[in-house]
Amino acid sequence: MDFSDISVIILTYNEEMHLERCILSIKGFAKDIYVVDSHSTDRTVELAESLGAKVYSNKWLNYATQFNWALENIPINTTWVVRLDADEVFTDELCEQFRKRVDMLGESVTGIYVRRKVYFMDRWIRHGNMYPIYLLRIWRYGKGRCEERWMDEHIKLDGGETVKFTGNIIDHNKRSLGWWTEKHNGYATREVIDLLNIKYRLVEATSVKASLFGTQEERKRWLKLLYAEIPLFVRPFMYFFFRYFCKFGFLDGKEGLVWHFLQGFWYRFLVDAKIYEIRRAGGNNAAGIRQALQSIYSITV
Repeated sequence: MDFSDISVIILTYNEEMHLERCILSIKGFAKDIYVVDSHSTDRTVELAESLGAKVYSNKWLNYATQFNWALENIPINTTWVVRLDADEVFTDELCEQFRKRVDMLGESVTGIYVRRKVYFMDRWIRHGNMYPIYLLRIWRYGKGRCEERWMDEHIKLDGGETVKFTGNIIDHNKRSLGWWTEKHNGYATREVIDLLNIKYRLVEATSVKASLFGTQEERKRWLKLLYAEIPLFVRPFMYFFFRYFCKFGFLDGKEGLVWHFLQGFWYRFLVDAKIYEIRRAGGNNAAGIRQALQSIYSITV
C-alpha cells in the first residue's frame, strides 16, 4: 500500500459503533494509527487491534489532557500527525489531496486546515454557518499541541505557516438522540467552565489568540469573547435566530430544525442556566465560583 508519512491519533471510549468505519477510512493512507482508549467496556480495544491500530490506555480527564498525553507518550515517527475523532472519517478526496500536495509544501508550512461536513440524523447540515468550517487537523509532529481548555479545544502551533485543503472530514455520529442530548449535557458543563474562565480567570493556560480577521479558530475565539459579554438567556435566542434565519438553517429540513434548535438554542440555553445556578451559589468572585463548581458538579479548577 502507498502509505503517507502520517500518524493518526484517535481518542476512544466505547466507540465500537463507529471505530471500524473511522479506521478503514485511513487504513490504506496513514502509516500508523494510534487509538488512546479511556478504559472502554465494549469491544473498542479488541476491534482497534484487529484492524491494525496500536492501542494505548489512559484515564480520562478531558480532551486536551488526553490528547496531549498521547503526543507525549506515543513513539510517533512520522512527519505529520492527524487528530481524528472516532465518529469521523477521512474522505478519499482528502487522502488523495494530501498525497499529491504534501511534497510541495515547504518546511515553513507546519499545519494544514481541512473542511468538516457534519451529518445529523443521516442528513448533511449544510446551512446555518455549518459549512464550510475549516479545522486544523493535520500538523507537523512536534510543532503543535492541543490548547488546555475544557471545551472547544484547538491545536495551537508553535509558529510556521498553514495551508488549506478543500478535502473533507465527515463527522457522522450514528447514536440516538437520547445519547446526543446526554452528551451535550456534559458538554454544557464544560462550556460553563470555559465561559466563566473568561471573566474569573479560573484556569491559566496557553490558548489560541482571539482575532476577528485571523484563522477559523482565532475568529471563533474572538466571537466567543463577544458572546460572553451578552446577557444570560438573551444570547441563545440571538444565536439561534442568526443561524436558523439569517444563515438559512431552515433550508436543512426537519433534521436541520432539530439540529439547529437543539445545538444552536437548547444547548446554549442550558449553558446559561448552569452559569446562573453557579453564580447564585458562588457569588461574583473566583473563589466562590470554584467552590460552587466543586459542590454542584464535583469539578475542581
